[in-house]
Amino acid sequence: MASFRALAEQVRNPRLVTVRRRTALRKCLERFAPYGHRATWHHLCTRAGFATQDRDPDPARLVAALAELEEARALWLAYEEEFAARRRREKHDGIRQPGTLDAWHRRTWGGYDIVPCASPQRHPAARLSEVLHRMIAAMEAGRPRRDCPVCGCTRFAWVPSPDGDPATGPACRDCGVLAPTAVLAPEALHTAAGLPLANAFAAA
Repeated sequence: MASFRALAEQVRNPRLVTVRRRTALRKCLERFAPYGHRATWHHLCTRAGFATQDRDPDPARLVAALAELEEARALWLAYEEEFAARRRREKHDGIRQPGTLDAWHRRTWGGYDIVPCASPQRHPAARLSEVLHRMIAAMEAGRPRRDCPVCGCTRFAWVPSPDGDPATGPACRDCGVLAPTAVLAPEALHTAAGLPLANAFAAA
């Protein structure tokens, strides 16, 4: 299985046909997809200016999309290194009980669904690296908040699980990200729980 770096080289390789370069970019998302595969792909296509189903996009646009993805990945890898170093220090000092940040980090290890989105077509407009920076800062601050850690919106709706079980979390009604429950204040969670996702986005 090709690594992220090997796939990125294929995206940039002008000797390859565009279809192969596009496929390599899609495969990069199997290694790093902050919003999840479909939402991250939709985000990159939208920002780079080509359709999600375009099989022969401008190669320059593919490279632009890759550059944004690589920028976000570099930020995330640096964060993971810092996180691992912090946990080593804490364990050395006898702090064994994982905290909220540790639980969030375990769920996002590897760079997939770091900032999951309620819909593949509804995601933040900002660059991926900026969104990751905001979410990391919010989690590390450890202070419950009433607004979305990504865009600052104060309106949330509860996302039901696919099989109809109890709700799985609060989605921002503006940017669409599924915010970690640990970062939101009780009143924000209570408000979100009273508004089903479909009704909220229909009214947004």
